[in-house]
Amino acid sequence: MADQTTSSIVVDAPASAVMAVIADFEAYPVWAKGVTTADVRSTCESEPGDHRGRAREVFFALDVSPIKDEYTLAYDWDGDKQVTWTLVEGKMLRALDGAYVLRETGGSTEVTYRLALDVAIPMIGLIKRKGEKILIDTALKGLKQRVESLA
Repeated sequence: MADQTTSSIVVDAPASAVMAVIADFEAYPVWAKGVTTADVRSTCESEPGDHRGRAREVFFALDVSPIKDEYTLAYDWDGDKQVTWTLVEGKMLRALDGAYVLRETGGSTEVTYRLALDVAIPMIGLIKRKGEKILIDTALKGLKQRVESLA
């Protein structure tokens, strides 16, 4: 991912609990600020490995200033260690590549979120990076709160 924004947070839960919340897309509108719809369109049912049953493609409706869009992301899972995604299609977004990378640290999990996005409207790079930073920080705080409330 070129020209990406990265941030991390520590969640007081094992990586498996964190990844379970990340993989529960239907619950995103409850805890992920700005996500109004998260609809799993296809899953990894036919694939071998520990990501069987997890989402392969997910449709989202997002309304978080300055971005309001409907888009579909394709996911690639690496157990409870990492999930990456890329944009399949979007209205306003031209690119949305990201990852959650999980590292257990003695009962807690450090979650690193990487994000690179591009929008159809012209936007100064500095403003785009600031938007990414706001999206990442909001998502990490929401994820932490959700995981720890379920623990």
